[in-house]
Amino acid sequence: MSFTLATLKSTVQDYCETAETTFVADLPTFIKEAEERILKNVELPVFRKNVTGTAAASNTYLSTPTDFLAPYSLAVISSSDYIYLLFKHVSFIRDYTPNPATTGTPKYYALFDDTTFILGPTPDSTYTFELHYKYRPDSLTAGAESGTTWLSTNAPDALLYGTLVEAATFLKVPEEVAQYEQRFIAAVAALKK
Repeated sequence: MSFTLATLKSTVQDYCETAETTFVADLPTFIKEAEERILKNVELPVFRKNVTGTAAASNTYLSTPTDFLAPYSLAVISSSDYIYLLFKHVSFIRDYTPNPATTGTPKYYALFDDTTFILGPTPDSTYTFELHYKYRPDSLTAGAESGTTWLSTNAPDALLYGTLVEAATFLKVPEEVAQYEQRFIAAVAALKK
């Protein structure tokens, strides 16, 4: 079994026995919440990417990709050698290089905010970096009604029960929330295997 956007929305409406206008309008939100829970609870190789980018000299910040969720590693590529940076907290970077004008080959990195890494020390020249990271794939809701995603094809139970947890929460039916949550947990456990 797999789901398209249309079949998932229809199945959720059938389970919840409602086609109320507000509920139907919020189905994409329920689906996105379920996808997010799965992505944050399961480490799958299919959700890994590698990208390269450059950091300019004297710039202590490096932008993350737009689909970035979490880092696995960040390396400076120097003369075809990979020098892996150690992941630290922003406060460590600030303690290590209290003056951003202190430059050198970066040794450490931290998440500065949702879209930026901070490097320590500040790069002394332009460097190429390779980031290995967990990414957020496009949502099923971003495509056509007949569209599918990796989750809708390969993890349909987790996607269905995660969406039903959100739908039952919206409908304020606690006994159904508990039932769907148990099934969601079981589906996620099976996906982890």
